[in-house]
Amino acid sequence: MPTVIVASTNPVKIECAHLGFLQMFPDEPFAVEGVSVPSGVSDQPMTRAETIQGATNRAQNAADAHPGAAYYVGIEGGVEEIDGRFEVFAWVVILSGEQMGRAQTGIFYLPNEVEDLLRQGVELGEADDIVFRRQNSKQGNGAIGILTDDAITRTSYYVPAVIMALIPFKQTYLSWG
Repeated sequence: MPTVIVASTNPVKIECAHLGFLQMFPDEPFAVEGVSVPSGVSDQPMTRAETIQGATNRAQNAADAHPGAAYYVGIEGGVEEIDGRFEVFAWVVILSGEQMGRAQTGIFYLPNEVEDLLRQGVELGEADDIVFRRQNSKQGNGAIGILTDDAITRTSYYVPAVIMALIPFKQTYLSWG
């Protein structure tokens, strides 16, 4: 059974990778494991470029630390201030052999109370916990789940990006960068 290594021990990231692979390859069983590896970027990436780099580093660091798996998945959440408002998003990078797939989640915005804490250097998960009086929300429903009353959970938010990052591995008859 091919192994998928998720470059995180966060249960949300492991589950969304598992669900994405199940949806893209329903007839192929995969063993999905999470491992702790560094992202090589700040705890709260503050730009799109830093977020992409973090996801790429995570996938590559997992590949270096655990050779022999079929796929390596890096997922990194980030924010970027555009026109005075913080956009929230995540990037997914999947590596397999020499092939890479990348995709971004949808973007949403934060309430002023959370944005103010981000500007003070507080990580998004911690800011959510402070503003919404939660504990460890980044390993639960996260900002998207809190703000939508779980109409979109953190897991369901990430799954489409995992699926889109898998496109090059599904459509192998096409050329991909």
